[in-house]
Amino acid sequence: MESPSSPIVETPRSPLQAPTFGNLITVLSIDGGGIRGLIPGTILAFLESELQKLDGEDARLADYFDVVSGTSTGGLVTAMLTTPNEQNRPLFAAKDIKDFYLQHCPKIFPQNRSPFPHSANLVKSLTGPKYDGKYLHDVVKEKLGDRRLHQTLTNVVIPTFDIKRLQPIIFSSYQVKNNPSVDALLSDICIATSAAPTYLPAHHFETNSNGKARHFNLIDGGVAANNPALVTMGEVSREIFRGSPDFFPIRPTDYNRFLVLSLGTGSAKAEEKYDAEEAAKWGLLGWLTSDNSTPLVDIFMQASGDMVDIHLSTVFAALHSEGNYLRIQDDNLTGELSSVDIATQENLENLVKVGEELLKKPVSRVNLETGVFEPEYKATNEEALIKMAKLLSDEKKVREARSPAGKSVAAAAATATAAK
Repeated sequence: MESPSSPIVETPRSPLQAPTFGNLITVLSIDGGGIRGLIPGTILAFLESELQKLDGEDARLADYFDVVSGTSTGGLVTAMLTTPNEQNRPLFAAKDIKDFYLQHCPKIFPQNRSPFPHSANLVKSLTGPKYDGKYLHDVVKEKLGDRRLHQTLTNVVIPTFDIKRLQPIIFSSYQVKNNPSVDALLSDICIATSAAPTYLPAHHFETNSNGKARHFNLIDGGVAANNPALVTMGEVSREIFRGSPDFFPIRPTDYNRFLVLSLGTGSAKAEEKYDAEEAAKWGLLGWLTSDNSTPLVDIFMQASGDMVDIHLSTVFAALHSEGNYLRIQDDNLTGELSSVDIATQENLENLVKVGEELLKKPVSRVNLETGVFEPEYKATNEEALIKMAKLLSDEKKVREARSPAGKSVAAAAATATAAK
């Protein structure tokens, strides 16, 4: 049982001034996908390095995004980028994500070394989750400590799903101000959003607000929103609708004022996916286990990601604001690369290479008829990210110039520089 929550006290956050002093609302969204979190991790390291070229080596992603959201493995990355260390700076730089995954994933997802691993995994899946989750729980609790939702350096949105209530539970910085019962430990939130059915055990915990306990019985947020971009924009829109002074007076659906970076974790190449002739023969076990995957989990996660991308692509196009929405996804993964848990050193290193190669590929959009990502611009993802880094940097500087608090910080920095 968790000890009672302390009162929510505002803590110093990132140097980013409120959107009301700027022109855009900046959103970073990271999909779920297990070990494939290495792909967006690699892309984020590149973006942060570009921001550092513009604004100095201390620049971090939390200094530029009004809200960072993530589901499952994306939720873990979100916490890594936004949880404060003792110096009130992000616990992890984006470049550190790769090393974290390479070090810890083989222990989170230990590989079956028996002569017939597929048969052994099948038997195990009939009696419980494939992995016990103990190492994941320990390492997340060790890294995130006793930090809670309200303490993140910028706003976060992390979806989960409550199996007792049969409804999504969204852990949101915007909600915690009015509803302290969601002010859970970040470690509990990350463990819950990563609890993929059949892979990792469901997670139960409770919070205590004003002497009243609230119980959570949670599994992977990918059940509801594997791509959390739309949920995140909904949270922001709700905050605008409430009349928050942090936002300029716009309509909640005025999407052309959003700047959104949405990162997928990859999916299998078309010919390596499933077909109706094969699925027509499946019973319960067929839907729950295949050679390197769980078809039912793959399907609902992929459906969630693509539906959100289709919606946002259509909306931004209708508003003539295609440049404000960048979705980076690879749907050509083959073999073990498309798994969420084959955490061999070779496969993990290859996922890093997938991320690096994805930077060189052209910006693409999903074709509604074929379901395939097709090149939309001549520009590469790398070039698009360089452009986005400039937009983010300029937006931050505009807010500092317009905000009284930003001016004070800039003046203090200038004085310190002159003193040196």
